[in-house]
Amino acid sequence: MGADREGGARSGPGRAVAYAALGMVLLGGCASMPDSGDLRNVESTPRQDTGVRVFAMPPAEGAQPGAILQGFLEALTSDEPDYGTARKYLTPAAARAWHPERATTVLANGPSTPSDATQDGRERGGNRTYVLAGDRVATVDGRQAYAPADGSYRVRVHLTQDPKTEQWRIDVPPEGVVMGKSDFQRNYTSVDKYYFSSDTRVGATGQPVAVADPVFVRSKVDALTQVVRSLLQGPTTRLAPVVRSSFPTGTALQRGVSGLAPDDENGLTVPLNAKASRVGRARCEEMATQLLFTLRNLTPTLESVALRGPGGHRLCDLTETRAKSAAWHAAAQSPDYLYFLDGKHRLVRLPTGTTATNSAPVPGALGEGTRPLRSVAVSRDEGTVASVGADGKAMYVTSLAAGASLGEPVVTSQGLDPAADRLTRPSWDARGDLWVADLDPRRQRLYVVEQGAGKPVEVTLPELPGRIRDVRVAADGVRVALVVDTKGGKQALLIGLIVRDDRSGEPPAVVDPHPAAPGMELFNAVSWAGDSRLVVVGREQGGVHQMRYVQVDGSTLDGPAPAALSGVKAIASSEDERVPLVAYSDDDGIVRLPSGAQWQKVDKDGTAPVYPG
Repeated sequence: MGADREGGARSGPGRAVAYAALGMVLLGGCASMPDSGDLRNVESTPRQDTGVRVFAMPPAEGAQPGAILQGFLEALTSDEPDYGTARKYLTPAAARAWHPERATTVLANGPSTPSDATQDGRERGGNRTYVLAGDRVATVDGRQAYAPADGSYRVRVHLTQDPKTEQWRIDVPPEGVVMGKSDFQRNYTSVDKYYFSSDTRVGATGQPVAVADPVFVRSKVDALTQVVRSLLQGPTTRLAPVVRSSFPTGTALQRGVSGLAPDDENGLTVPLNAKASRVGRARCEEMATQLLFTLRNLTPTLESVALRGPGGHRLCDLTETRAKSAAWHAAAQSPDYLYFLDGKHRLVRLPTGTTATNSAPVPGALGEGTRPLRSVAVSRDEGTVASVGADGKAMYVTSLAAGASLGEPVVTSQGLDPAADRLTRPSWDARGDLWVADLDPRRQRLYVVEQGAGKPVEVTLPELPGRIRDVRVAADGVRVALVVDTKGGKQALLIGLIVRDDRSGEPPAVVDPHPAAPGMELFNAVSWAGDSRLVVVGREQGGVHQMRYVQVDGSTLDGPAPAALSGVKAIASSEDERVPLVAYSDDDGIVRLPSGAQWQKVDKDGTAPVYPG
């Protein structure tokens, strides 16, 4: 047992759960640890209740090298805050030099010792060398950022015998922590930290835009305090180029603070060091907003945050209501309508808060159905629509006002194949910029139209593994999802950062594309479905078509996937998780999936469903 377990303790999509310790369980393999014999493969542990904390046993007196290594690996999967028991398997010098917080390696199964390399032929006196092996799945770095990984894992671990005590200990341990995927899912949970976009403000008051930064923390080891420390430490390396934190450099929790928890009135007091003492009220409220948005992932009932300096000095207090006005947060923006094209080529809409299916044409030219359309995108204020004609050649920007005309094309494509070489479905970001790609293979381009008006600006693209097939910009305006062709007729979903500097006059650029769904090879439809997740319809490698949620960091979300639906060609979702998922199916037209229900038909003849964005 120990290095891999079946099951997991992560929450459903978009939410993490804070666990209460209901009891303690000693790792069974450690409790019955042999004191002689060679190292066995570390086998799967039975699933533990998610509320139960698991602690390891220290090394037994006179335990042999194999048992010492096995006990160490099992101790890595326990719920001890500082890996105190794991350190007891190390020599004093190794224990001081070992930094488990710097890296976690996740393997498909627990680390094993190949039969041909268990002791690697290096048995000499009081020394043993073992080889740990496995198939890598992911890594978590010192900033707690998850990244998919592949390839083999093979690490030497050296043990030595103390000549005085004759006890075996590890003097060259593996770097950081290593464990199987199932144990990782039991031990860690994904939480969105929040920062602000460096270059985007919205609304009449210039609200900063909140950007989610997912990290993994140990779910049953004072998770709330862990997350606060992680937020104060700053964004993950990948997101750092496009976001800022309102906390002054060096801000930290006061010395000795742990066990942060809301009070009986669902308020949390966070004691900060002197670095935060001199900020003004507006900045302090931004700091509290970051904390409130972040911690509601763990404690959804949290209603307020109070920041205090040394000596209990009051910095500022912030309620949930005030936080909503202090920053623009995509998940807090609930759309008024669902939009789609009906059988008469009209753009129609349906209120999101109703179970009715009686849609109505939108005001203006698009509601008249005089020009057949392929796709549409509705601005986030629901006042403007970008539409692409049925031949995919031209994109128009039209007001949703009575009497408004279609207008002149804003972007046109010269691609020869109407089905595959012209314009993608457009999308809008928080600050009102409009994005669309021209798939003309002679010169593939991504455009942004600022505020949906004016001359399109070509976006600088990185080197990609193939042609772009679809583009979906995130609400926060700092991430973009790209579906691209790869080798052998397969596809990849990549998440890139959007870097822009309005002061320099340089065009925006997409940088650092990384895979978000490494287990899938074909994508029929993609939509953002939260601050850091997407819903995709496609095919897994060697599998069948399915609908599932994926995280921007490439991690796998626990919890149920949307109910199966055949023939899906388009998907629409909102960052507000209370709004039903909507799809277009060849068999059923427009259908929606209310929470806790099955797919329901909306319009047999409808196509191209979208929520604002």
